Amino acid sequence: MIIVVGVLALTACSTLPKAIDAQNPDVLVPSQQPVKLHRVYIVSHGWHTGIVIPAQEIQRVIPELRARFGNTGYLEFGWGDKGFYQSPEITVGLTLQAIFWPTDSVVHTVAVPSDVEAYFGSSEVSGLCLAELEYAALVEFISESFARDASGSVISTKTGLYGESQFYTGIGNYHLMNTCNKWTAKGLQSAGLDISTTFKLTASSIMSYLADQQALSSGQGCR
Repeated sequence: MIIVVGVLALTACSTLPKAIDAQNPDVLVPSQQPVKLHRVYIVSHGWHTGIVIPAQEIQRVIPELRARFGNTGYLEFGWGDKGFYQSPEITVGLTLQAIFWPTDSVVHTVAVPSDVEAYFGSSEVSGLCLAELEYAALVEFISESFARDASGSVISTKTGLYGESQFYTGIGNYHLMNTCNKWTAKGLQSAGLDISTTFKLTASSIMSYLADQQALSSGQGCR
């Protein structure tokens, strides 16, 4: 009974950040001609997933990322529990707190070179092409996952986990029904994929969905 009540309480908690409606006319579409396709990637690190996108547009939206990472080809983003994600040592207490108690979130950001699949050679990687409107919605979703200070700037915290990387304060609370992988699912939903985010709580559920879609592009026409 206690577990059931706990799960119901978690479902009532904040599920920020929200997925973006790509058909919303307020979505900012880059004024680039002609229309292009954009190559993006989903990376599974075993227990969590990240979204890898070309750096240029997100750095335009969040200038602090250009100042921090410079002229990198891509950036990987992952959203998760502040304590668990940033801890150099994972303990049982941190794990249970992350799962069963709403906690603050962070966004992990990593500079990735142009050969994304080689950089993540030991991880499972899926790539897909997005049209301009869907890509703009994904960029907006990622941007809105960052918390801002009073001046509107994103808030850096600790150095990241690998490579050239940084943690930033995130929007929303992490809990059992709002995990790092559900965040990735909301990003895919923002990008126009027909994915239900309700039970996309594990990395395998995300990667299985992508494999089942048969919508992964060969990369032709993507920049």
